[in-house]
Amino acid sequence: MSYLVPSEFVSKMVDAGESKLFMSTRDTLIRAFMAGAILALAAVFAITVTIQTGSALLGAVLFPVGFIMLYLMGFDLLTGVFMLTPLALLDRRPGVTPGAILRNWGWVFLGNFAGALTVAVMMAFVFTYGFSIDGGEVGEKISHIGESRTLGYAEYGAAGWATIFLRGMLCNWMVSMGVVGAMISTTVGGKAIAMWMPIMLFFYMGFEHSVVNMFLFPFGMIMGGDFSVMDYMIWNEIPTALGNLVGGLAFTGLTLYTTHIKTAPKRVQLRQTV
Repeated sequence: MSYLVPSEFVSKMVDAGESKLFMSTRDTLIRAFMAGAILALAAVFAITVTIQTGSALLGAVLFPVGFIMLYLMGFDLLTGVFMLTPLALLDRRPGVTPGAILRNWGWVFLGNFAGALTVAVMMAFVFTYGFSIDGGEVGEKISHIGESRTLGYAEYGAAGWATIFLRGMLCNWMVSMGVVGAMISTTVGGKAIAMWMPIMLFFYMGFEHSVVNMFLFPFGMIMGGDFSVMDYMIWNEIPTALGNLVGGLAFTGLTLYTTHIKTAPKRVQLRQTV
């Protein structure tokens, strides 16, 4: 598997965060668009498998193929840059500023959303034969997902909003572990295995991923889901994205950086004298 030790792959994380901040706007948008599109295809694939087989576990086992493909191609998800780019600021890399980080997040968000929305429209057209018939079981399932993950949370008020936020945190804890997984091995097989494990876990547990939701909710609305754009933004996308930011950075980025780059001095062992 050609495993890299933590001190090596955490240095790669900081380097990756820095390089993304200095990437051209064109390349940032292209990579983000493709990442959003591929993850959207993986989501509809996993839901289709779940419906056709009746096994949510099998859908979760297969969903990571999209994540693995997009990271092997060097594309970028918002959840990944949430975790990587602040590390370059913490490491005091030259030219790295909070403004540059926010700019990167903005462009990646737009690119991911455009890619996911494009696939949502394309798959809606495919499932309905050009909007001539209904979307079948998959369309109905996703429209209900959209309703339950907006209006379902809204029923509980602040507690519902906090639940989305925590699900977003837990999601990007696992997803960012998948991003790190792409860096801990020098072989394709090793990278794929390391990415697959945490991504399967988050998907099966139903945690909230801001980019996956950029596909699910527009597609659900096209399929006739009974919720609005404001329902989607206020009762899902905004708290999910904030949770993704906190979870990925706090549970993965900062912990790995602190203990493997900014390692605390070792304790001095006191010898007993007789």
